[in-house]
Amino acid sequence: MRLDPATRQVWRDGVEVSLSRKEFDLLHALMRRAGHVVSREDLMAQVWQTTFFTSSKTIDVHLGWLRRKLGDNAQRPVLITTHRGRGLRFEAPAVEQLAERASEQAAEQLGQLVD
Repeated sequence: MRLDPATRQVWRDGVEVSLSRKEFDLLHALMRRAGHVVSREDLMAQVWQTTFFTSSKTIDVHLGWLRRKLGDNAQRPVLITTHRGRGLRFEAPAVEQLAERASEQAAEQLGQLVD
């Protein structure tokens, strides 16, 4: 997974993923603190510039759209996990696993070209 804040582009497995402005902002807020739980209150303040209590379902709706676009299973998420009562976490090991998988696939493709 790669995110470019300057161009507001996101790629997963080398394929660009089209995100809305708020989906991008939500992903960026989580990736900036990868491996750490980010509270819903913090996300509401950072992404929507409002308090959590204004609209508690806003995050859930955008998170659902974001997970779907990233191919992250909502029932068993790997990239963005929910920590009940605490918040959301972008899983840094998931990014490392994705990078390892991409390296393995590239090595396989190179091997096929050499053969």
